Amino acid sequence: RAALPRGSCSRLCALPGPGSAARQPVGCGAVAAARRELQELYQLGPQLGSGGFGTVFSGIRLSDGSPVSAASGLPEALIFSSSQPDGTRVPMEIVLMEKVRSGCYNIIQLLDWFELPDSFVLVMERPEAWQDLLQFLQEHGLLSEEAARWLFVQVLEAVRHCTACGVLHRDIKPENLLVDPESGDLKLIDFGCGTFLQERAYTRFAGMHAYSPPEWIWLGCYHGHAATVWSLGVLLYVMVCGSLPFEDDHAIVLGQLFFWQQVSPECQHLIRWCLAKHPAERLQLEEIPRHPWVQGRRF
Repeated sequence: RAALPRGSCSRLCALPGPGSAARQPVGCGAVAAARRELQELYQLGPQLGSGGFGTVFSGIRLSDGSPVSAASGLPEALIFSSSQPDGTRVPMEIVLMEKVRSGCYNIIQLLDWFELPDSFVLVMERPEAWQDLLQFLQEHGLLSEEAARWLFVQVLEAVRHCTACGVLHRDIKPENLLVDPESGDLKLIDFGCGTFLQERAYTRFAGMHAYSPPEWIWLGCYHGHAATVWSLGVLLYVMVCGSLPFEDDHAIVLGQLFFWQQVSPECQHLIRWCLAKHPAERLQLEEIPRHPWVQGRRF
């Protein structure tokens, strides 16, 4: 079985968040003021780790003590944001998180973002005592199908909200899913590999290679919806079997699935359908919520 890997002009602007109002950009030369405003609004603490955007720190919002996380980095590529009337170029991750920021509890919320001379800083909500799904699986072992279903349904909610907003996450994996160990609530994080959803094929893969679909290995291209369904199949297999379904590119292309644990026929059926070798034979994303296993029904 495959093991689980761990896988110069300054401007400040904030998105509306709890307890905050949208602020207008400050002009050039206001570098010190921008940095000071960041320090006045948030107190940053120890480093939590690193993500697709950059280094991530813990922190609190000083107005109400709410826990936050702050990601600091300078992505190579910046794009124009339609939400910025001055035509400011910003990291793709900011634009994507703006697009999905409302209407879905299961996606981590972007509260503020700042542009400093040498970096961008993204401030996001930080649910306390939550852990990523990989850590949760390593500590608790295999999930029951009931627990896996509850988590999977929430992932579906997040992914379907993203696609409805024209966003393709492209890096759905346990490390990018935060879980509350007490309630089982879940949130999708890290849009660093994301892009805009499009009908035509993508010719660049982003995300963990173990989650790449066979058409990417065969042809060097893939379509967003089909690749997303594939990654959901890999994720569900990991949750109920405790390992990756395929060890390498050859195994991905071969597509032979083995279930090492006692997995119900309904769950196996859903996983096999999501991991169909040919994209046209895969379950459609909008059909997954109606599958018997997702609905808790038997064949």
